[in-house]
Amino acid sequence: MFEELTEKNKEGSLENAIVFFISVEKQDETDNQILQKCILEIEKITTQLKVSNIVLLSFAHLFGELSSPEFGLSALKDVENLLNEKFEILRPPFGWFNELELKAKGHPLSRISRRIN
Repeated sequence: MFEELTEKNKEGSLENAIVFFISVEKQDETDNQILQKCILEIEKITTQLKVSNIVLLSFAHLFGELSSPEFGLSALKDVENLLNEKFEILRPPFGWFNELELKAKGHPLSRISRRIN
């Protein structure tokens, strides 16, 4: 499954942004709190780093039991909509191989990971 390409989602860029590589797993489909937990974690990290630009990237590589593609896309759209009032957001289209050009700061928190349960 893939999301249709449009002029809006086909290409984009953000300066001084944090990229969240998000994997939606099977167990998330039955967790009614998962979206709120995700939002809280994103807000905590962006506050800590003083960043207001966010890239939400669907990332399924090397994960065991992924959610259905329909649930994964819906979850990413929900996260985007819930954060949209506070942040400038770029969400590449779901299901496509994305070409990314990243330059990371040498900050101690420039590469962190979270597993939200």
